[in-house]
Amino acid sequence: MVVDFVRRTVELPEGTLPLCETGRTAERQRTEVRQRVGTKYKQCQARQIAEAAIRKESAAKNRPADLINIALEKVVAAGLELLAFSTFDTMASTIRTEVNTSICCGVHAWMSLTEQAGMLRLLEERDSDGTTQFNRLKQPAQGPSWSHFKRLFTHLEWLDEPGDTAVWVDGVAAPKVTDFAGEADAADASELRDYAAMKRIALLACLAHKARMRVRDDLATMFCKRVAMKIKKAREELEEIRLAERDIVEALIGNYRTVLKNLDDGGPAQEALAKAAAMTAEAVKAWTGWTRRHRWRKSPGAWAETSARPCSPWRRPSGCRPGAWGWSPRRWRASAGLRGSTSGSRRSPRITATSGRCCCAGSSAGTGR
Repeated sequence: MVVDFVRRTVELPEGTLPLCETGRTAERQRTEVRQRVGTKYKQCQARQIAEAAIRKESAAKNRPADLINIALEKVVAAGLELLAFSTFDTMASTIRTEVNTSICCGVHAWMSLTEQAGMLRLLEERDSDGTTQFNRLKQPAQGPSWSHFKRLFTHLEWLDEPGDTAVWVDGVAAPKVTDFAGEADAADASELRDYAAMKRIALLACLAHKARMRVRDDLATMFCKRVAMKIKKAREELEEIRLAERDIVEALIGNYRTVLKNLDDGGPAQEALAKAAAMTAEAVKAWTGWTRRHRWRKSPGAWAETSARPCSPWRRPSGCRPGAWGWSPRRWRASAGLRGSTSGSRRSPRITATSGRCCCAGSSAGTGR
């Protein structure tokens, strides 16, 4: 692969092969390449760095590809020449097996003999449907109903019977527990029987721990959904009750008003209704008079003394002077209560309050003389 890359880069014909006359020449060329890229050829140191990085990350990661990538980053950061990929692969597999074995031993040591026997019975005992109890660890949650809630609570009690799984996996990284539980979940009972007893118990313990966590979460979620459904239904029923009570109250008020009205013709209810009607009529009358006075801007006495008809609002009398008009058409409409176009509108001359005559030179109002 390296030869093909160099051949394409320097544009050599296909079939050109590298030729080294002696081993010393090849070594000198490798040294020049390392100097060019800034790396050092220290295989022992590179192995130590890669091994330490893989062993440290194996406590939390389980995939060999992740471990190899971390080892490559550490070796490159140290400025050393990379090892062969097969070396990294073998190293990652070996160290990962050692770390997983130590974790399984730790989980096995935290469990008592009774708890270990309980885990092994999951692969042997069968339920009424013919399946092993190991399949009950994989049972998912169902819809949010009270029957499913009770069944899920019973399932949680069954999971708590073997023991406290949190103590069994104490000190184990959560990603590692998840990987072990996933490995056990992907296998069936017959496959797990082929595992070593220590690893089989550790995988079942991790699967039981994750099942307990999942069931608790499902139980809380289902409870919240059921409570939300009950609250929604209670709100709807409360709204229906409120509407029914409002109709009853309105009907009672109407019946009570009818009873008070027909109970006594001269009673307090009738007197109150008559008094309210009189006050309403008086208020309407006062408002009508006030509106009329403000519309014409004349007092009732001055209006009564005016006997002559005012000049036409649309034709100026012949004897009126243009300067005697005084107000603008807009102000005339505002004071006289007229509505119409502002352009071209005309008003009659002012009438004196005492003589009823036009303000122009001696002409009678409305006569034009």
